[in-house]
Amino acid sequence: MATLFETRKLGLPLMNLIRLEGLPILKQLHLEEELFRTSKDNWCIINDGTDDPTIVMGISGKPAELLDIQPVLHDEIPVIRRFTGGGTVIVDPGTIFATFICNKEAVPGLQPYPRPIMSWSSLIYEQVFQGIGNFRLCENDYAFGDRKFGGNAQSITKRRWIHHTSFLWDYDARNMSYLRLPKRAPEYRMARDHMEFICRLKDYLPRSTFINKTVEALGTHFSLESVVYEADKDPSAIKFMPTTRQLTREELEEALSATDLENCSAQFASL
Repeated sequence: MATLFETRKLGLPLMNLIRLEGLPILKQLHLEEELFRTSKDNWCIINDGTDDPTIVMGISGKPAELLDIQPVLHDEIPVIRRFTGGGTVIVDPGTIFATFICNKEAVPGLQPYPRPIMSWSSLIYEQVFQGIGNFRLCENDYAFGDRKFGGNAQSITKRRWIHHTSFLWDYDARNMSYLRLPKRAPEYRMARDHMEFICRLKDYLPRSTFINKTVEALGTHFSLESVVYEADKDPSAIKFMPTTRQLTREELEEALSATDLENCSAQFASL
């Protein structure tokens, strides 16, 4: 990998790099949204794991359609609605997160639309997984062959875009039961259940190797500069108000009640 000085001589755009370990996913998403909305710099955030199992839905996600709400409530699993699009995931200490936040002109020739951004990001991971597995960009997912290990989400504004990925380094099969099979699933899923559809990244390379190779690959596109994130800074000093938030128990109970009512109506109509 080229030194920082050598990379800058190549005229590559500057990107700030934040490396975290175990930051709660809600804090991570708040940080991402703040940098996306208020900063004028390019950023990469890598968070190696989060704390307790947490469900994260896209901005338009509907709990009644995406979650098995009764066990979610019983087991007190937090549910977050993030500020970007994309699908629903459950994350935990076995998840690795990688986020790119860029200005429109950061990548020469890249059109700021979902598919071109997705295709460009896959080039980064083609470098990471060179000679490892059968890496593919399958619709909006990263996969080895036909088994998914990375889910993506994006948001795009006039001047900036964000692309973030949750990688399944490892997962607890029991947690997958909280998620329903989405109505709009990718074609390559072919109606497979979660266990037949996903795979573990740990079966292909060491955890630290994956993270280091990701940074190294990104360094061929940007001049990277490490930045320290103060996770415990005083919340009162933060003026930005994120839209990403955790749903309340009352919201989930209302969604469950509406689902029960719809089911009863459907059963009555079939009589």
